[in-house]
Amino acid sequence: MQQETGRIEAFSDGVFAIVITLLILDIHAPKGGPGHSLWHQLGVQWPHYAAYVVSFTIIGVMWVNHHHIFNHLVRVDRPLLFLNLLVLMVVSIIPWTTAVMAQNLTVSVDDGLAAAVLYSGWMVVYALSFTVFWWYVTREGHLFHAKVDPAGARGTRLRFGLGAVAYPVAFGLAFVSASLTLIAHGLIAAYYAANQLAIPLREPA
Repeated sequence: MQQETGRIEAFSDGVFAIVITLLILDIHAPKGGPGHSLWHQLGVQWPHYAAYVVSFTIIGVMWVNHHHIFNHLVRVDRPLLFLNLLVLMVVSIIPWTTAVMAQNLTVSVDDGLAAAVLYSGWMVVYALSFTVFWWYVTREGHLFHAKVDPAGARGTRLRFGLGAVAYPVAFGLAFVSASLTLIAHGLIAAYYAANQLAIPLREPA
């Protein structure tokens, strides 16, 4: 059974909005005091700022791509509904992994690496879930608007699926350096922010 996309888009946008807002709730207002100025306390929180910016960018890029895909769909079916729920489930856990990363980045080497492994491991799950989502959409192209070239859309799988390779590399780096791992995720997010998922259209008759 196929149905219109409006309801799933509204639900997904709501989840993305809540998740991206939850990221800031882990950054608490610091207090200055004897021996520790406010500037010092603000500086101590740098892991929270860094993790926030990286995760905000990752979730933001995912929302942009999600929105872009649905702009080219005219209907959804039952498998896509469940795949979309899988994507949303994965995204909704990112604020927690971000908080763990931020709180343990500079505590100790072992705790920092453990947090980086958790953060990176979940990003691998994120990349795989969205890749599966896109592969299903492009497999037959039956949900696309008539203006979309299904064969051309399938041709974007490799470039779009680079995250399924880049994130495991960052996961491996998590066993070496927590700070470099966060930087790597920031660079991956920046790459996807600068390279929009292009869905080819049919040539005009």
